Amino acid sequence: MSSPYSIPTPKIDPSRHPGSNMRPDNTPDDDDRVEIGPTPIAYAEWQSAGLESPDLPAMRRYRWERLTRSIVERDLAGVLMYDPLSIRYATDTTQMQVWATHNPFRACLVLADGHMVLWEYGGRAFLSEYNPLVREVRTGGSFFYFATAQRTEEKAALFAAQIDELMREHAGANRRLAVDKIQIAGLRALDHLGIEVHDGEELTERTRAIKGPDEIKAMRCAMWACEQSVAAMREAARPGVTENDIWAELHKENIRRGGEWIETRILTSGPRTNPWFQECGPRVLKNNEILALDTDMIGCYGICADISRSWFIGDGRPSNEQRRLHDVAHEHIMTNMDMLKPGVTFSELTHGGHKLPEEYVAQRYGSKFHGVGLCDEWPSIKYPEDFEAHGYGGVLEPGMVLCAEAYIGEVGGREGVKLEDQILITEDGYENLTRCPFDERLMG
Repeated sequence: MSSPYSIPTPKIDPSRHPGSNMRPDNTPDDDDRVEIGPTPIAYAEWQSAGLESPDLPAMRRYRWERLTRSIVERDLAGVLMYDPLSIRYATDTTQMQVWATHNPFRACLVLADGHMVLWEYGGRAFLSEYNPLVREVRTGGSFFYFATAQRTEEKAALFAAQIDELMREHAGANRRLAVDKIQIAGLRALDHLGIEVHDGEELTERTRAIKGPDEIKAMRCAMWACEQSVAAMREAARPGVTENDIWAELHKENIRRGGEWIETRILTSGPRTNPWFQECGPRVLKNNEILALDTDMIGCYGICADISRSWFIGDGRPSNEQRRLHDVAHEHIMTNMDMLKPGVTFSELTHGGHKLPEEYVAQRYGSKFHGVGLCDEWPSIKYPEDFEAHGYGGVLEPGMVLCAEAYIGEVGGREGVKLEDQILITEDGYENLTRCPFDERLMG
């Protein structure tokens, strides 16, 4: 590293050649590797299922090229990112991802000429040396109160000076910079230097929305790993165990396969399924109840696998009401899914498709569809009742991935049902990426 801000802490020699000792995703099969990734269990399951692993170097280059093109198209000097998931998109590196969501200690700058700089924890360059697209690793990107306290403005000014230097070197007179989720002191320091700050979230969300071929392969693999984890939950779900016992299986099986974390803990049983959005707890499942869950899983390769299922738990038969709830939810997502194809507008998705029976409208889910990639992403497509207040325009394109969702539960009802599938927009329609079965006892 030639930059005076870089701290040389080499662990990986980028010039070494691993030869033929490579993993299926074209990364070195090295017991001293830094990058996290799938485990032998996951690779074996994917091979058995006939799934092809992504080419990670190709996926990284695709993302870098999309980001750079987005910067140039908007006549920007670059984009400065603090969002940990956008940094993951740009660099395919991770470092204490959940901690970073509330302690913004990492930053990444991608400039219009493609030069990429990463501000890493302690300037530890070895954490990203496996990705040659990261051209510099620096330190001094954090100025949240815990880290800098009364020196926050001082540290923010030093960081802004680095940004100014890099913009002048790589973008000349262009002073337009897209920025996301920066601390207030950092924004003010950039303003003080005459840097014209633009919305970085618009750029990153729109860039991330279109998945490349290797991203789609990664998502297929992450979905398969998620569904094996859900199957383990299904085995554990029986009367007499707690909601937390069942939810713990999802975490365990995700980590066993090289997954990363789970964004929520939304799993409920019996009367706790209505209303929706309660999180799992110590409640003990009783016989002949509904158990409903939403995975919200950040799985292998940092890809989100976001599916929902509701199961009948017990040795009896589902009631007519339990089956009706499930039937309406299933019809809702399947009918709405059939609207998906390139060129369809968000407004058409909002106002078309399956109409919820009146008794379920009051407790409708927050979105009819939403984008998904490294997490829930743009767009969020609303129900007709919410369109005026929260809806916005847009058009479906090939390579987008959406989740179709439904929550069906009457106000004051005993139980509710949550279902959700993850779907790829293809050149001429859609492909449902979800293979997780529905509960046959609740179907029909």
